[in-house]
Amino acid sequence: MNLRPEPLVFELSSPGRTAVSLPKGDTPSYELPAGLVREDSKLPELDELTVVRHFTRLSQKNFSIDTHFYPLGSCTMKYNPKANEVAAGLPGWRNTHPLVGAEFSQGAIELIHKLQVMLGEIGGFEAVSLQPAAGAHGELAGVFMIRAYHLSRGDSKRVKILIPDSAHGTNPASCTMAGLETVTIPSNAEGGVDMDALKAALDDTVAGIMITNPNTLGLFERNIEEIARLVHGAGGLVYGDGANMNALTGVFKPGEAGIDVMHFNLHKTFSTPHGGGGPGSGMVGAGKTLAPFLPGPVAAMEGGKYVLRDPAKTVGKMKAFYGNFGVLVRAYAYIRMLGAEGMRRVAENAVLNANYLKSLVEKDFPVKYPRRCMHEFVAMGDIAPGIHTLDIAKRLIDYGIHPPTIYFPLIVPEALMVEPTETEDKEALEEFAAVMRKIAEEAKANPELLHAAPTTTPIGRLDEVAAARCPVLCYRG
Repeated sequence: MNLRPEPLVFELSSPGRTAVSLPKGDTPSYELPAGLVREDSKLPELDELTVVRHFTRLSQKNFSIDTHFYPLGSCTMKYNPKANEVAAGLPGWRNTHPLVGAEFSQGAIELIHKLQVMLGEIGGFEAVSLQPAAGAHGELAGVFMIRAYHLSRGDSKRVKILIPDSAHGTNPASCTMAGLETVTIPSNAEGGVDMDALKAALDDTVAGIMITNPNTLGLFERNIEEIARLVHGAGGLVYGDGANMNALTGVFKPGEAGIDVMHFNLHKTFSTPHGGGGPGSGMVGAGKTLAPFLPGPVAAMEGGKYVLRDPAKTVGKMKAFYGNFGVLVRAYAYIRMLGAEGMRRVAENAVLNANYLKSLVEKDFPVKYPRRCMHEFVAMGDIAPGIHTLDIAKRLIDYGIHPPTIYFPLIVPEALMVEPTETEDKEALEEFAAVMRKIAEEAKANPELLHAAPTTTPIGRLDEVAAARCPVLCYRG
């Protein structure tokens, strides 16, 4: 294996080389506007073969679920069936333009409508909008809906959202962007919501609560129905973060437990592409109270035809057109392939895999909340003097395994957040556990080996603090 860093494309440049020779144009030519291309930009000059080889070699260094185990907690980096890609690439979907209108998009709108119905059934909601383009985008839509509901009733004093400290990290940001204040509710000794703290925080300024269930500790909130009852009793609404629905599909319907609005992550639970910034989808389901406030348009059947229309009190569009349509096709294909029984097996296998893996590693890597987990668990990486979770994560790279999520959630010291997902087999879990045991032995016998990791990669350990605070965003060779 060649471990040398790949040269930057600028360093491969040779004066006078070009990849494409364009024929003389048969239309008038114009100079580019002044300042459009900087004189000091020093764009690389390369032939076609050099370009192809450079980017092909880079692609072979990529780490992906198609090549390695990827236990990135909270992110659900599971395998996406290639059949989903085939379905999304069918010409009828691929070539449909959103501006052709409903008359010539009946198939696409029918798919949107059927996906709305299926997700409503899975989540226990009256209505669903597929508009939001990401999980955090769905959170923002849900908070907008809660705010709009209170304002529609003339109740402008409700400006606070309660957020458990075990919630997803984007929840507070979504509230702030919606112009609301956040109040943190601590966890109890079992990793659930502290009910006394919740009761003390409820008053007539509370717009609602945002709750992740299962939470970021990988634990099911046992008091979810009581939490919803208390918040509703105080005049607030309940937002459910549905990012972890792969632990619940076919088993538990959040809408039936009192959740008023919840986003689904298609790029997690419903097996659509994930990572690299998109494309994603964070559609929103709502109960009777908030269904009229859903972002539009939503698909409906009227007069024997499928149409797109806005809900009566919609908070408006969250994205152009109908959301990330190609992602919707992939999710639709995935749900139809699995059916109701298959979706239940998704949850059963996700929970089984996580608990099996936890049982294999928790002797060496203690779990702060040793309850039976759902789809993921949070261990601790400070297993020997001078050893930190970062050292564990970096050493895993030497063994060809993507590190789990580290230092999150913040309520667990030296957190090591592991999610095996439902798509890994027993052998893969046991291999990972064997590597973790080996690293635990190394941490005690040779801690400097972990401090130096990774040592088998083209680039060693970076100064991550400097990279975050003083990023180098352009080539300065």
